[in-house]
Amino acid sequence: MDDDLTQLLANNRAWAAAMTANDPEFFQRLVNRQRPAYLWIGCSDSRVPSSQLVGLLPGDMFVHRNVANVVVHSDLNCLSVLHYAVVVLKVRHIIVCGHYGCSGVHAALSNTSIGLVDNWLRHVQDVRNKHAAIIDACPSEAAQLHALCALNVIEQVVNVCQTTMVQRAWMQGQMFAVHGLIYDIADGLLEDLSLQVTSSDAIADQYERAVAQVAATLP
Repeated sequence: MDDDLTQLLANNRAWAAAMTANDPEFFQRLVNRQRPAYLWIGCSDSRVPSSQLVGLLPGDMFVHRNVANVVVHSDLNCLSVLHYAVVVLKVRHIIVCGHYGCSGVHAALSNTSIGLVDNWLRHVQDVRNKHAAIIDACPSEAAQLHALCALNVIEQVVNVCQTTMVQRAWMQGQMFAVHGLIYDIADGLLEDLSLQVTSSDAIADQYERAVAQVAATLP
């Protein structure tokens, strides 16, 4: 293993030079403003590069990532990012994106103890317990993991929608949508979980439809 960051620094210089060669004003525009249309709440997994997999450039997406893409109402880190995105940046889309084969979700599903992160994954275990009927109907552990990864995204979308800043912004007439997506590392494709919430009144119907879709697509 390399004991320094020489290669990373060299990669950075090559990248910056290539960006400047392609667009000489690119970095100056970044300095002068930040106006992303999207907030991405995703998993910390190194195989899921948020901006890269949707073809966006630096400055186009505000990003928050944590283990298993969980949104908890007591997590001041996530809530601060969400508040800044909604109130200051006024993003048009909030995307909660999970991914199939998530190690955190698998640990929650199998009751595997990892250490400190077990406390965090308790939230995913709550999702597993809430949807026990769907999980138990799966024919294999792989199918259970597949379903739970999707269900976890759906529950986190609802958690986003129920935060005070999102509720207040919708009440004040601010226009933005909260979406649920899931990424398949095996083929690099995003899947729309048919969950797009644009108001408090739409949460229940959108939620029920998305959960029903997961149940309907079980093997």
